[in-house]
Amino acid sequence: MKLSAQNSPATRRREEILKSPGLVAFWDFQDDPLRSLTPPYLTLTTGGTPPAPANEGAFGPTSLKFEAVGDLAKGFLFLPADGDHPLSLGGEAAELTVICWIKRETSAYKGCQFLAGVWNEHCRRQYGLFLNLKIWDSAEQVGAHVSQHGGPTPGYPYCMDVAIGATPVPFESWHCVAMTYDGKNAAAYLDGRLDVREPQGEPGRNPFHLPGGLNPEPAEFTVGAVSRPSRVEPDPAGGFRESGSLIANPFVGLLGGLAVFRRALSASELEDQRSSMRRKTGHARSA
Repeated sequence: MKLSAQNSPATRRREEILKSPGLVAFWDFQDDPLRSLTPPYLTLTTGGTPPAPANEGAFGPTSLKFEAVGDLAKGFLFLPADGDHPLSLGGEAAELTVICWIKRETSAYKGCQFLAGVWNEHCRRQYGLFLNLKIWDSAEQVGAHVSQHGGPTPGYPYCMDVAIGATPVPFESWHCVAMTYDGKNAAAYLDGRLDVREPQGEPGRNPFHLPGGLNPEPAEFTVGAVSRPSRVEPDPAGGFRESGSLIANPFVGLLGGLAVFRRALSASELEDQRSSMRRKTGHARSA
């Protein structure tokens, strides 16, 4: 028996997210793909070449295809910082969750990939959901980047404050990846499970302990890439000097859904998203 659109698994998954407390914005990339489904109905702007529609998705028949050109993003999406948009979630009391439903694709680009967040690397970082962060002896896992002051970690050329999972995110299949920050800890999730990486509490491990909130300075919210310096070089004073700007760290693959909450979802709530992907794909990652 064919399910009606109103009773389909995709519709039920969408309704479950829309009724979840603390939801700020949710995109399912269907009929009006760049407009969020919740007030104030945020509309993402395209930078570069618009991500093309793909004929498969997590919440319906379509998604957006993101690509790289060399080390740069072919196209990305953003909300301007002007007007202090509601996805700027920094401050002493910051809490948040970012969830993305993705299908990674193989490509010539092998660097780190940015999914979504407020993560302007010109010293205006707040939070960012990454893949394949090649720091702290990691690669191909989910990364939950957070920053208290917006700039690089003292003594390093870049921000090193991050929780990184233990399990590589597979290519060519749909998965649910997420990050949370509860005011004390950043955490990375794969298919609804906290992807623990020991020893916990240290930078690069999952969860990562970082109490005290996040950088309050607003910046643009971006999807599929970040703004970062072209070059970071040592300076004569023993620090680092940044120069230039480019749009890089491109995500390569399909993005079928994106949700942002102003609270840290519980483990059971994120487990529900794992169940959603199991209903879609017919299988789930083993525990």
